[in-house]
Amino acid sequence: MKIAFVGKGGSGKTTLSSLFVAYLADAGLPVLAIDADINQHLAVALGATEEEALAWPTLGDNMALIKDYLRGDNPRIPDPASMIKTTPPGRGSRLVRPFEDNPVFAACFRQLGGVRLGVTGQFDEDDLGVKCYHSKVGAAELLLNHMVDVDGEYVVMDMTAGADAFASGLFTRFDVTFLVCEPTVRSVGVYRQYADYARDYGVRLVVVGNKVTDADDVEFLQDQVGSALLGWLSASGHVRAAERGTARPIAELEPANLSTLALMRSAVDAEQRDWARYQRQAVEFHLRNAAAWAGADLAAQVDPEFVLSPRLTV
Repeated sequence: MKIAFVGKGGSGKTTLSSLFVAYLADAGLPVLAIDADINQHLAVALGATEEEALAWPTLGDNMALIKDYLRGDNPRIPDPASMIKTTPPGRGSRLVRPFEDNPVFAACFRQLGGVRLGVTGQFDEDDLGVKCYHSKVGAAELLLNHMVDVDGEYVVMDMTAGADAFASGLFTRFDVTFLVCEPTVRSVGVYRQYADYARDYGVRLVVVGNKVTDADDVEFLQDQVGSALLGWLSASGHVRAAERGTARPIAELEPANLSTLALMRSAVDAEQRDWARYQRQAVEFHLRNAAAWAGADLAAQVDPEFVLSPRLTV
């Protein structure tokens, strides 16, 4: 199952995504996590030191390898340079399972606290004024387009803040999108914007409240987002300790907050992916990019008879 965390900057999106990842890993479940936020804090939130996080290999720096590996023997893609972030898989493409061993995972992912973690990478000085951050996130999008995950496997992405996630078709790659929402007008505004953009694409959008302090906060969220609200996390000494550099086992999180994480897992496990729609949306956004900026000739990369599905990796 593929899961995204989105929300207003400062809402606690990375905190909540790290808690959910740690919760799944503590239950012995296989978790692959990707930090695709421009502020790369997920590794530290999961227990890495600042020095370890800075030394983490990045997807963005390995885009050439990713393209070359995923291209495989697909006759519609003559060379890796022809691929763009939205290039969909076709016959001959290499498909990946989230917990297999392959050159991409060896180069870009490391184990941390029972989690396979990859990061898209930060801006460096050469990027400033020249590139947008989506050039790095594109590596993650390409990987997800070629990834076959099944029930009981969890792929979790901490996304860019706000509506930046809609700069590509990446927002359609997830079975559940958790929108982290503070009990504030601004945070609710981001939810409404996201819900409006996602409405026509079958995105399963679930709101989780954060930084809730009292019954008034709960009532505000219920009034503003209605049935989209799954649960909420209250002010947490566990989280504050982590922010001060003292990591605690996830089992020591406050019981009410653990219950919300359990509700989130149940919401994820209840979903069933429509693989035909998943492939169709990948093709749709690839064709949009081809027409808008990449060159209409890249429409020829689409294999009309191919549908991504688990049976292709058996």
